[in-house]
Amino acid sequence: MSENKTVLTVGDTAPNFTAKTSDGGSIQLNELVKSASVVLIFYPGDDTPVCTKQLCSFRDSFEDLKALDCAVFGVNPANEAKHAKFAHKHGFPFPLIVDAGGEVAKLFGCRGIFGIITRWVFVIGSDRKVLYAVKGNPPVSDILAAVRGS
Repeated sequence: MSENKTVLTVGDTAPNFTAKTSDGGSIQLNELVKSASVVLIFYPGDDTPVCTKQLCSFRDSFEDLKALDCAVFGVNPANEAKHAKFAHKHGFPFPLIVDAGGEVAKLFGCRGIFGIITRWVFVIGSDRKVLYAVKGNPPVSDILAAVRGS
């Protein structure tokens, strides 16, 4: 049985959330969007081939994203220690969100069958409006274009 009600689409208002991160901190979407566009990369698992490749592509383009005032976060239900180990192993310059119970994914409509997180990328603007929402593993160049167009 699918838990997805509706996936957020471009123009929707992103729900506010507070969550822990792999670097020992915490984030709140309402506060983040005041100073940056927010890129959320929902992915099923740490240290799996496709997920690792996807997050490494964001790592490799991080300076371009940072130059456009983007805050980047990977999101899945792994705990803080597992996220920290994964982030350190691959040199991610951005934190990973600890989505305990998949609650953030549920808010964005990214929980699939049996609660597994489905792969989606969202860009959230300063007014919490969704600027970009694509399922799968889109190229970072598409995300950069979406941010430039906002």
